[in-house]
Amino acid sequence: MAATVEVVRCPACSSLDDKVIDSRQADDGVAIRRRRECLGCGRRSTTFERIEEQPLVVLKRSGEREGFVRAKLVGGMAAAAKNRPVSPERLEAVGAEIEEAVRLEGSEVSSAGLGARVLERLRELDEVAYLRFASVYKGFADAGDFERELGLLTEGPTEAPPG
Repeated sequence: MAATVEVVRCPACSSLDDKVIDSRQADDGVAIRRRRECLGCGRRSTTFERIEEQPLVVLKRSGEREGFVRAKLVGGMAAAAKNRPVSPERLEAVGAEIEEAVRLEGSEVSSAGLGARVLERLRELDEVAYLRFASVYKGFADAGDFERELGLLTEGPTEAPPG
């Protein structure tokens, strides 16, 4: 249910009587910028109207809930892609794409689901980064785990873990 602000208290005289004299998009369409004029004192001011996003929560394997932090997601991918031909800008873009996709599905995501999305995207970007991330995400114990994952990598898409 959306609400529109019809009056705003004047910062100069505290009057509630104003009129909107101009409205336009701001911040690449994320906000609306409104120029207002106080009918009491004539002073003009600017207000911004933005959508208030619901916080995204990550459900950890331990059952703990934690706020989603894109920098943490990108940092994990960057560690896996260290010394690989993948730019930080590309990793940031992938992080933003994953966040957007997860937000479209709701306000909560499992860490397993998040990890599966990262693996899927790293697989497209760089196979070595994919294997590095998979070794931590899937908890590889020995060289056999790497061999098995490499076999899956060369065969086709990986199967996402439940959650």
